[in-house]
Amino acid sequence: MFKTIGILAHVDAGKTTFSEQLLFHTNSIRTRGRVDHQDTFLDNHEIERTRGITIFAEQGNFTYNDSIYTIIDTPGHVDFSPEMERAIQVMDFAIVLISAADGVEGHTETVWQLLQKHRIPTFFFLNKIDREGTDIPGILNEMSMSFTTELLDLSQLKDGTLTNELIEFIAERDEELLERYMDGEYDEDAWMKALSRMIQELQVFPYGCGSALRDIGIQEFFDAFDRLTETNYSAEGELAARVYKIRHDENGSRVTFLKLKSGTLHVRDEITTATAVEKVTQLRRYNGKKYTNDDHAVAGELIAVTGLAESAIGDGIGTMQDSASYDLIPTLRSSVRFDPSIPLKDMLHAFRTLDAEDPSLQAVWDEHVQELHVHVMGVIQLEVLKQVVRDRFGYAIDFGQPTILYKETISAPVNGYGHFEPLKHYAEVHLRIEPAERGAGISFANECHANDLSVGNQNLIKHHIFEQDHHGLLTGSALTDVKITLLTGKGHNEHTSGGDFREATFRALRQGLEKAANVLLEPYYDVKIKIDMDHIGRVLSDIQQAHGTFDPPETLGDKTIITARVPVATFMNYSTVFASFTNGKGAMTLRFSGYDVCHNQEEVIERIGYNKDADPEYTSSSIFCAKGKGYAVPWDEAEEAMHLL
Repeated sequence: MFKTIGILAHVDAGKTTFSEQLLFHTNSIRTRGRVDHQDTFLDNHEIERTRGITIFAEQGNFTYNDSIYTIIDTPGHVDFSPEMERAIQVMDFAIVLISAADGVEGHTETVWQLLQKHRIPTFFFLNKIDREGTDIPGILNEMSMSFTTELLDLSQLKDGTLTNELIEFIAERDEELLERYMDGEYDEDAWMKALSRMIQELQVFPYGCGSALRDIGIQEFFDAFDRLTETNYSAEGELAARVYKIRHDENGSRVTFLKLKSGTLHVRDEITTATAVEKVTQLRRYNGKKYTNDDHAVAGELIAVTGLAESAIGDGIGTMQDSASYDLIPTLRSSVRFDPSIPLKDMLHAFRTLDAEDPSLQAVWDEHVQELHVHVMGVIQLEVLKQVVRDRFGYAIDFGQPTILYKETISAPVNGYGHFEPLKHYAEVHLRIEPAERGAGISFANECHANDLSVGNQNLIKHHIFEQDHHGLLTGSALTDVKITLLTGKGHNEHTSGGDFREATFRALRQGLEKAANVLLEPYYDVKIKIDMDHIGRVLSDIQQAHGTFDPPETLGDKTIITARVPVATFMNYSTVFASFTNGKGAMTLRFSGYDVCHNQEEVIERIGYNKDADPEYTSSSIFCAKGKGYAVPWDEAEEAMHLL
């Protein structure tokens, strides 16, 4: 039985030390490494060992009883949370560590919400219970408030048998077992199967306690975990898999990591990706930084393959053709600074390689300002990127001051028209652009009849809608949260060629935006703050001054809980101020909650100074042809000149 388990936590909760103990107890490694000794098995990158934090989601393998495990140690620092989220989507089970010395911390709540979204059965391990002053009942109360009340103490599973308290706990949550229990009947196997099912269905969340550093409670916790978890993969049937990670080995070869959901994969198999049919040239089983080759892999395994050049992280393989979506996205953008003696094509190659490994970077060359831009989560990620580029590619780089990543949308429906007809070219496109819900991104609909425009050209227009982020008119930021409908279009049997429909589509989109009520969006945080009652007034005042909104404060024991929603731009540096006036005794969680209307739109527009008429990638005018020559028609006159109206 194959099981993939993820180890997740807030930074410094002890994830990597816990992972080392699991690998040691299951005889996968001979000695236990320590983060402070820079010799852990899974933090095998030099940059991780130097900084003492996990940056990359790495995997180790071991066999225990009748199961073959793959363990994924994920980053705990918020700057590397997209890496963590990508790993979550291939987990069968999760073990979330909570430091008993610190309680439930901010990033742990984000982890919990992602695990719930992706329906991952979850166990908790309360670590560092050997520290002085730990309050286990208090932490359990925090967990009940922040996560779930359905917590199950694994110490009730003593020596493989169920205590009376646990027998009742299970029966109360299963009607059939409750009836049997009331009749004085008890079958341990039936109770254990019911408990395993409840865990699998996210009805119950077990927890254990111990110390990873001192090796307290690890073996007992994992014995219970092993007994209560099972998977049901089938190696029969057609192949279905998900790409969850891409790396490049020391030879520069692209290595694609897959989670096989069904079927069997062999070397030299041809598999269908989102964009191509490609042949597998190698199958690698990674354990830390080392790997062994094999000739096949079956459902349930995490396997690395070579030979796939077109697949991207999140892509489905085989019968799984959907692409994964991600919640944790960067809210900052920074420019890359490098010596002009370095050829631009070489620097672009380096960042495109990194972009394949971390698609949240979205590295792009901005022709308008002649700069290379990347999207990032925070300044720690920028520091790591500098070292990665130097170590892997030999380039010394720096970054500009990170700025907020704005987006744009519209507030009311509008039609856009584009025509492209220089001599011996022809394409016309009519679009309807409508506002969509926040967070919807861009969607496409088609009302064009095949009698008006061939299906091939209709698909071509759809492709151009999604081929890149489209610039809004206010700041040149990416357009989002709109539904774009193809109304009709026209080509020419003889003259339509090349990128004609791309030109017409972009012009139609731009012409529609010229007529629309454009809205600037900025990223927001969902904020949760736990403080002493003495600080309520200060915090609420700070939230208001930051143009945020808050719910009525709640009291939890001697603490006050404040939940709020605040622009990232006004709150991204608040943690330092908060720690200062609370003397480090307050707790604050900042979680990205999506985009909403910018609180200072006019100020931002003026500061960015985007000139919509000077954008080299877009124009809102259309090109028509008369007497053998093409001529431009401004956007406000183009609609009347369209051939299909």
